Amino acid sequence: MVKILEDITPTGIASAYVEAPFDEGKEALESRGYNVISLEDNARLRIQQGKDAFVSRNGNWVREGVLYVPKKGIFLTKNSPIMLNPKEATNAHRKGKDYFLTGEQVEQSLVDSIELSGEAIPTNRFGENPTTAYAFGEIAEQYGNFLKEAKINKISIWLADLQDKPFARQMWFRDLGGGSGLDGDGRDLGIDGRLRGVKIGAEGTASNFVGYTEKQISEVLKRLKLQGLEGQILSGLRQ
Repeated sequence: MVKILEDITPTGIASAYVEAPFDEGKEALESRGYNVISLEDNARLRIQQGKDAFVSRNGNWVREGVLYVPKKGIFLTKNSPIMLNPKEATNAHRKGKDYFLTGEQVEQSLVDSIELSGEAIPTNRFGENPTTAYAFGEIAEQYGNFLKEAKINKISIWLADLQDKPFARQMWFRDLGGGSGLDGDGRDLGIDGRLRGVKIGAEGTASNFVGYTEKQISEVLKRLKLQGLEGQILSGLRQ
C-alpha cells in the first residue's frame, strides 16, 4: 500500500506527498481528494513554508508535462498527456521506453503550452520571462524574489533530445539545493519518485493565497518600528 504523508495542513494550501511510481502515487493522492500539484502552487507552498521547509528542500513531480515534437520543438504544457494516461506512460518507462504520442494527443497538449529553449532564466526576470510567467503565473515575480533571497540567481531547464516520433515526459520541479530548476528530461516514472498533491482546505485556497517573503515582512516591521518580531511572526505563520 502506498503511504501518504500529509506534511502541510490547511494554512492557505493543504498538501501531501507520496513516494511511489507515478501511476500508483497519482491514484493514491486522488483517492484522498488531492490533485497533482502545479508548478505555480508548488512555488506558492515554498513561499508559504519557507526556504528550509521540506517542500523547498525536496523536489517532486508536478502536473505539467514536456512535449517533444519533431520539426516543431519542445514545449512545456499544462495539458500533459501523461496526466491523462498515467498507467500507460509509467509502464513505458518501466520498460525503458518513452511514452510516444498520437497526433491527436500532440494537438490537444499544444493548446495550452509554451515553447522551451532550455536556456537558464535569471530569477530577477521571472515576471517578464515568458517561460517563468507561464510556469508560475501571477506569482512568478514573487517566486523569483524568494529564490534571490535564497541565493539562487538563475534556474536551469533540463531537456532531452528530440526523436523521430513525438513523446512526452513529466516535469520534475527541483529542490532549492538543486537550484529550483525545471527538469523535463527524466524517464523514470516507474521508480519510487516523490509526487506531491494539493487540495483546497476550508481555511484557504490556492487561488487567493498570497505569501510574503521574510525580507518583505522585515521591511514592514522596520517601517512600523517593530523590529525584532520577525521570528515570532514567521513561526506563527508556519504553524
